[in-house]
Amino acid sequence: MSSNIARDGEGAKVLAFPSERIKPAAPQVDSPREPLMREAIGQVLRDERQHQQRTLREVADDATISVQYLSEIERGRKEASSEVLRTVTSALHLQLADLAGQLAQRLGNHTAQVMAA
Repeated sequence: MSSNIARDGEGAKVLAFPSERIKPAAPQVDSPREPLMREAIGQVLRDERQHQQRTLREVADDATISVQYLSEIERGRKEASSEVLRTVTSALHLQLADLAGQLAQRLGNHTAQVMAA
């Protein structure tokens, strides 16, 4: 068994590895990253709000949250609690099950696109 310890020009011990042992890094494959849950939820909520032709202000007022907070949820910047999600879906006249179904469909579509690529 060979040693990986060698000496540098000044006599100090250093680790030395034969070049055949060093493997080049595997090339990285660019694939679309899977969205975070908060991003996917935000997209579903925004799509539904826009489908209903409602403003952020209208939905935020109905959900009793700030316009800024709703905007951050829709952009996937904030993790909404289950209570906030319930009030926002209620303001959109949806059930949490509707949100979950649309979320599953969106994530399934993403997976299908990645698999097809």
